Amino acid sequence: MKKREPCTYRTTIGGQALIEGILMRGPKKQAVAVRRPDGLIVKEEELKLVGDRYPILKLPFIRGTVNFIDSMVRGVKALMFSAEQAGDESYQPDKFDLWIEKKFGAEKAQKAIVTIAVILGIAFSVGLFILLPTLLAGLITPLIGSGFVKSLVEGIIRIAIFLLYIYLMTKVGDIRRVFEYHGAEHKSIFCYEKNLPLTVENVRVQPRNHPRCGTSFLFIVMIVSILVFSVFRWSNPFVRMGLRILVLPVIVGISYEISRWTGRHDNWISAILSAPGKALQHLTVFEPDDSMIEVAIAALTAVIPEEKGLDAW
Repeated sequence: MKKREPCTYRTTIGGQALIEGILMRGPKKQAVAVRRPDGLIVKEEELKLVGDRYPILKLPFIRGTVNFIDSMVRGVKALMFSAEQAGDESYQPDKFDLWIEKKFGAEKAQKAIVTIAVILGIAFSVGLFILLPTLLAGLITPLIGSGFVKSLVEGIIRIAIFLLYIYLMTKVGDIRRVFEYHGAEHKSIFCYEKNLPLTVENVRVQPRNHPRCGTSFLFIVMIVSILVFSVFRWSNPFVRMGLRILVLPVIVGISYEISRWTGRHDNWISAILSAPGKALQHLTVFEPDDSMIEVAIAALTAVIPEEKGLDAW
C-alpha cells in the first residue's frame, strides 16, 4: 500500500452507472444512490463476496470470472432498485414479474428474476460478441489457411460489432443518460483519489475517462480473445464456436489480471495497454450535469471506509 505522488493514490473503490442512479462499491460496503422525483435516496449494504467464503475463488485468473459474474448480479439488483425508485408511483412490475412473485414469494421471486436476467445478459453477450463473429468469419474465410489470420479476421469483426453496438446505444435516450451517470461516477472517483473534498465544484472539473473503467476491460477482452482463439485452429465453425464458449472463462481471467495490473501502475506499458480503452470511453462516458454529480457523491460517500488507507492499493 503506497502513495504514488503527493495527494494522489489509487483506491479499490469502483462504480457502475444505472438509470437515474449509481452503484458504488468500496472495500467493505456498497451503496446505490438514486435520484427520485422528491430527492436523493441511498441504499447501503455490507459487501459480502463469494471469495471470502471460498478463498480459492480469489486466486489470480480465477477471480476474474467470479468477479465478473458477481458484478453482473449486483448490477442487476441495483438496476431493479434504481428503476423502482426513479419511476415513482408510475412504476409497475410487468406480468412476468408479478407471476414469479405470486408463484415463489417476494424474496425467491427477486432471486429468480436476477438469475434469469444475468443468464439472458450473458447469453446475449456471448451470442452477439463471440458466436456471431465466429460464424461470420467462418463464412468469409474458407480459403484462409492460417489459423492466426482467421482469428485476426474474427477479432476484427468482433470489435466492429462491439463498436457498432456501443455507438447505437448512445442514440437511445435512456442509455445516453446512463453514460452521463457513468461520467459522474468516474469524475467523483478521480476527485476522491486526489484527496479533494467531494463537492460538485471539485468533481465537475475532473477527467471523465478512468483507467479502471469496465469499458476498458471489455476492450481488453476483445484483444485477448484474438490471441487465445488463435491457438484453436479447427476449421468447422460450429466446433470453433463451442471451443470459444469453453475457453471464455480463461479469456475473462487473463483480461481481468491485465486490467487490474494496468489500474495499479503508472508507466509506459500501462499507458499503452489502457490507451484503447480510454479512447473507447469517448463513446460510453459523457459529461454529467450537476444533479448527476450529486448522486455520484452520495453513493461514493456512503462506501468510503472509516479507517484511513483501507481502500488504498
